[in-house]
Amino acid sequence: MRTAVRKVVSAELKKFLTSTKRLEKAQAKLVMEKVVGASKTRIAARQHKETQRRKNALESSALPSKLADCRATDNERTELFIVEGDSALGTAKLARNSEFQALLPIRGKILNVQKASVGDMLKNAECASIIQVVGAGSGRTFDLDAARYGRIIFMADADSDGAHIRCLLATLFFKYMPDLIREGRVFSAVPPLHRIELSNPKKGMDKYVYTYSDDELQRKLAELKKRNVRWKDPVQRYKGLGEMDANQLAETTMDPRHRTLRRITVDDADQAATVFELLMGSEVAPRKEFIVQGAYEVDVEALDA
Repeated sequence: MRTAVRKVVSAELKKFLTSTKRLEKAQAKLVMEKVVGASKTRIAARQHKETQRRKNALESSALPSKLADCRATDNERTELFIVEGDSALGTAKLARNSEFQALLPIRGKILNVQKASVGDMLKNAECASIIQVVGAGSGRTFDLDAARYGRIIFMADADSDGAHIRCLLATLFFKYMPDLIREGRVFSAVPPLHRIELSNPKKGMDKYVYTYSDDELQRKLAELKKRNVRWKDPVQRYKGLGEMDANQLAETTMDPRHRTLRRITVDDADQAATVFELLMGSEVAPRKEFIVQGAYEVDVEALDA
């Protein structure tokens, strides 16, 4: 039976794929493109599985040269900061504790992996570097125990571009390294928006006060005014992490004793997958509808434009 079925299927499939009829030709083209795409994905995934093994001390030279690694090997302590921008990287190198904090710079906005194939993701230099540095593979081959760092921290500017970059990074981790998010090991750094320099700080007060939102700034200024504490105008508004010096970046964003981190969690994996597909997927119409509906709920006064 197998021989007979194979002969019939082979003949009919060849007839379908080589058909010159307009409709069948278009359908055959789609089928062949899908077959080729699946083949490329399998080959890329196989190559990725072979190369993305956990790196030990003897293999560290294979890691990307732009990685500023830490000295500690205890995964309970180590942290990987994924930093956007060369200017922020230079300051972060001076601000970090190189004993347990590693830095990996990325250039701008990475690939939107929700739209891309596995092969395209693996070909993307930024995505490949992130997966290689994390050291635990990706997708079905992901091994949480092989991760080289205890925490992964996104560090981008506190503006709309920074939010977009954090969203793209979250999409990459959710789609290809979801166990890190489920285990609560992925975070977003929370850099300050403003710095208030006090002219006459009272005993016990720091010379500089940082705030993280416009509302917090207004509350803090009102509090200082009530306590008769003066400050220098204008209040500094940070445009990016690169504007901070090393001491400021360490104190506000990197030093575990003072910083604020926002843990990225997935309470409902199915719902999260739906949201990622809506916001980052290839279907434009549902996203447009979502944006239009949400536009009526936006507080125009709160826009930072």
